[in-house]
Amino acid sequence: MARRRVNTTRLEIIQVASKMFLERGVTNTTQKAISDEMDISTGNLTYYFPTKEHILAVLVEMLCDFQWEMMEQEVKEGKSSLLAMCLELTAIAAICEASAISKEFYLSAYTQPLTLDIIRKNDAEKAKQVFGEYCKDWTDVNYQEAETLVSGIEYATMMTTERSAPLDVRIAGALNGIMLLYNVPEAIRKQKIEKVLAMDYRAIGKRILSEFIKYIDETTDNALEEVLKKRRKR
Repeated sequence: MARRRVNTTRLEIIQVASKMFLERGVTNTTQKAISDEMDISTGNLTYYFPTKEHILAVLVEMLCDFQWEMMEQEVKEGKSSLLAMCLELTAIAAICEASAISKEFYLSAYTQPLTLDIIRKNDAEKAKQVFGEYCKDWTDVNYQEAETLVSGIEYATMMTTERSAPLDVRIAGALNGIMLLYNVPEAIRKQKIEKVLAMDYRAIGKRILSEFIKYIDETTDNALEEVLKKRRKR
């Protein structure tokens, strides 16, 4: 019974913090603000999550799986789709341009060592499935090294400024660079970029985080425990 209460408390923290991160921003949401919102002591909060970044890490772990499944459903090309990979970055870049808070959420994930490590490991595993046919002699180390570069490209694509190129130009350049890194032939690169830019990627991007919050709200204790187990194995 005590163990179940531990999981329930963790789940409540994740549910409350996710809303606060996406309403107030990650930077503006402190551990004290989360504990005050939940009417628990800061010590109770830090018992389960020593820092705010540990909460964000669980959310990032869940989001990586959630948004990838969402992209696969959108493109309807089955599992490990190259087009789904293209759409994922495209939709994220679109929501980052449309919403300052969403942009800060993603950039926080790419700048914190704990969460960046999760992103790179998750993407390296996914890249094996998506690009395996083009990188048949690659080892795990090759994929890990490639994802170090890819995460930088992704960050630059999301990090817009007043002098940034138009969104579609940034997306096309980023996707071409990533696929080139993984030895995807030029004709296929061009085809996938044209196809993804023809999709309503801005609308898809807006749905990612709103649907993710609903997903978090509906998450069970057992589902959260599976996420925590996955993190411990990394």
